[in-house]
Amino acid sequence: METKQTDIKLKNPVRCIVKLGGAAITCKNDFEKINEGNLVTVSSQLRETMMSGSSSGSVLEMDWSKRPGISEPSVTVDAFKDQQVLDYNSFVVIHGAGSFGHFQASKSGVHKGGLNQPLVKAGFVATRISVTSLNLEIVRALAREGIPSVAMSPFSCGWSTRERNIASADVATVVDALDSGFVPVLHGDAVLDESLGCTILSGDLIISHLASHLKPQFVVFLTDVFGVYDRPPSEPNAILLREIAVREDGSWFVVKPTFDKKVEISVASHDTTGGMVTKISEAAMIAKLGIDVYIVKAATEHSLMALSGKLRDKIPEDWLGTVIRYVS
Repeated sequence: METKQTDIKLKNPVRCIVKLGGAAITCKNDFEKINEGNLVTVSSQLRETMMSGSSSGSVLEMDWSKRPGISEPSVTVDAFKDQQVLDYNSFVVIHGAGSFGHFQASKSGVHKGGLNQPLVKAGFVATRISVTSLNLEIVRALAREGIPSVAMSPFSCGWSTRERNIASADVATVVDALDSGFVPVLHGDAVLDESLGCTILSGDLIISHLASHLKPQFVVFLTDVFGVYDRPPSEPNAILLREIAVREDGSWFVVKPTFDKKVEISVASHDTTGGMVTKISEAAMIAKLGIDVYIVKAATEHSLMALSGKLRDKIPEDWLGTVIRYVS
């Protein structure tokens, strides 16, 4: 793997990298539709956890653009004059595509490569239009909560792959944004691939790469289910796996509850990024670095607790989610 940044030096340590699952923030079976309720709640929870310890209770919106149903933005400039410089505890946000991008990518075969084919090239453009439009809406939702969020698309930042693995990724741009007091918001994207011509770089691969370089205190995957189950959670009697341990070689086993059966994984036919298979494998790679990973349902009291970092001390018995940790 090649990166333009080898020696990462941050002004402040990264507290958390958050992955907003596409299925949690969009209506995955409804083409290009955002789950507004979940996105608003998630944005509010992120603000609450990012602002922990701050005495400021007011929300100063940073989205000054025109919105449906609002004739013109309301900007109280004077309110910012007395606003103290806030500490956002160095968060990075990465989101999946959900009902944005997957349709375009799968129809055109962007994830398979072949950029010299007219359909693939058109699909590359269409996929990026879709995923960047979602990225903008997420950045705006965070900005409305007073979070200084900035969009950072991997393709535009020069990220590329080789055989679908990250070949070049300039982490320095993310570091600069963090050191300047911004919250970088990255996303799964269509990128150039040295071997295939092009492919899809998933948010899960991005989070694993950033975790290895930025060394956050913990990582949170926000999903549309409570965590990892022993079988598809839609099936009767599906059991939530509360704790998964990762060995040095990357293999993993269930610690809690005591369970011997193999976890069955299903991948939606239109999901070009591997679904839960990729999520668990990337979470295991992060855990190998000694970084706890929490997989939890978005917009719940359980996600708020995970984002707060309180689970690092003790996992309450009534907390619903999956913890993935390294064991020596």
